[in-house]
Amino acid sequence: QEDLAGLRCRLRRVKELAQLPQLPPVPAGASTDLRSRLERVRQLELRIREKKAGSRGTPATRPARDAEVAAPAAEAGSEKPPAYQRFHTLAQDVPPGLTLPYKFKVLAEMFRSVDTIAGMLFNRSETITFAKVKQGVQDMMRKQFEERHVGQIKAVYPTSYRLRQEKNIPTFGNGVKKSDYQLTLEPVLGDEEKVGGRPHLSASRLLERRKEFNRNLVNIVKQHHKAFLAALSPPMVVPEEKLTRWHPRFNVDEVPDISPAELPRPPQEERLTTAQEVLSTARGMLTPKMEKALANLALRTAEADAGEPALSKAPAPASTSSALKGVSQALLERIRAKEAQKLQALMTRDVRQEERLAMLGRLPAMARILRNVFVAEKKQALSMEVACARMADSYATQMPPGEMEKHLRLLAELLPDWVGIHAVRTDTYIKLDKGKDLRLVAERLAKAAKEAESL
Repeated sequence: QEDLAGLRCRLRRVKELAQLPQLPPVPAGASTDLRSRLERVRQLELRIREKKAGSRGTPATRPARDAEVAAPAAEAGSEKPPAYQRFHTLAQDVPPGLTLPYKFKVLAEMFRSVDTIAGMLFNRSETITFAKVKQGVQDMMRKQFEERHVGQIKAVYPTSYRLRQEKNIPTFGNGVKKSDYQLTLEPVLGDEEKVGGRPHLSASRLLERRKEFNRNLVNIVKQHHKAFLAALSPPMVVPEEKLTRWHPRFNVDEVPDISPAELPRPPQEERLTTAQEVLSTARGMLTPKMEKALANLALRTAEADAGEPALSKAPAPASTSSALKGVSQALLERIRAKEAQKLQALMTRDVRQEERLAMLGRLPAMARILRNVFVAEKKQALSMEVACARMADSYATQMPPGEMEKHLRLLAELLPDWVGIHAVRTDTYIKLDKGKDLRLVAERLAKAAKEAESL
């Protein structure tokens, strides 16, 4: 009975709308921008009239119609772009091909853990001490966390925290005297990030800081990669904004560790800070083996402090081997330039293009399977659902039907005379020319893959 009443209400609204005067159509000679604006106004007026005509409808349907009318009105009255456009840059991550060294990944995870703990303490108006952060990070990561890691975080992301040495901080019996100086961390936030008049470290801000830290790590590796390319023979120059993967011979794990930034120290620090001071104080109290070990440590520390870490070493230009004697130097230069051009294309290749190349590499094997499927089914055409299911069962790598359909459509795009895809009513069918030589099909696919690689 309720459904019948609803149908009657809809029928009454349709009749009332039919009696309304028709709006004039959009002029045919108008420009594209003018036509879009007129069409928007026309749709808005139609919805307003529909609301007026259906004002006697059921109360349950009124909020939905009101929302439908309010949405275009808000869109027409505001020129502010939508949020997905205004914050588009925040969603952009670094390309997946720009991998980080393991030690950088560990540091990024440490920063995430520090930010998580510091955010909870900061939002509770607690003083963030290094002792609290250290214990929390070690519990989360099961790795040792020291002050030098805080210095590395400060070096990578200088505006992440404000570091101080403070005393008279409640310690609650953790073995530190209240009068002792403690290293404290304070997140650096903007004036707009406030809740109730007080700065607040929100989850979205934590995500932004994490992405910024990762981008800074990638930029550090990019500088070493740039020096590596400049030392090649011939040198290579790749714009950083177009770089999607490292040079094949660039070993990211050889990138030197990040030098920690200098941390604030107490005015009168009582503890010994260098191995040399420990050695001079404890001399005569240790065994000869321990004294020698401390002396070696002090020497290595002094050597490390003397010089800055060098950028990643590039392989020395290979001298012309005896096998190439007599070969024209100009020919060698052309070959090296061509190889450098191929490597530059590889390093700047788009992610979508890389996915297409991967699909092209799978097509020859899929073409053989597809022909076998049609021969086994003994049909001129198969539905797309059946074809994808048979292909997924026969292909060596497990692949969902959706991905398999993408490959079949790519086959139809490259070989329209061999594979045809036809939409019949609500179903999609795939048709195959079983009489075509499969070797010619494989050659055409290999040619298409080669042309795509050269782009």
